Amino acid sequence: METQMIRWNEAIGVLSGRFGRDSLISLATMESNRPCVRIVDGYYEQGAFYVVTHALSNKMRQIAENPEVAVCGEWFSAHGVGENIGHPRDERNAAVMAKLREAFAAWYDNGHTDESDPNTCILRIRLTDGILLNHGTKYELDFIHLTA
Repeated sequence: METQMIRWNEAIGVLSGRFGRDSLISLATMESNRPCVRIVDGYYEQGAFYVVTHALSNKMRQIAENPEVAVCGEWFSAHGVGENIGHPRDERNAAVMAKLREAFAAWYDNGHTDESDPNTCILRIRLTDGILLNHGTKYELDFIHLTA
């Protein structure tokens, strides 16, 4: 059990180092049994990716219909559950938005994101399982049971 916890901590350290900043990741959703994939700016923290997006976008419509998603980026692929956690200015999102504004500072205020739009939202992707490769080590991650 102790070895498993060490591996888990190693893997989480790698994930935080790679994705705990503005990171381009692929996000896959489903529509009518067809996969839909796009690149999004994501930020990783504590078993979840966060994306600022538009509630009326195709990805959010698809997630509302089927919240099971997949993500992929820099030697990492995973499954997760997508959810709209609300508007960036919602008090409940203040802590995560402070981190997102900092992580996305290079582009966040250049007209891409409009927090005055009531349809601007935060997509949280709670990871369920994934595979991480790092310098010859393969981690099979179970985010539900916190094992590697």
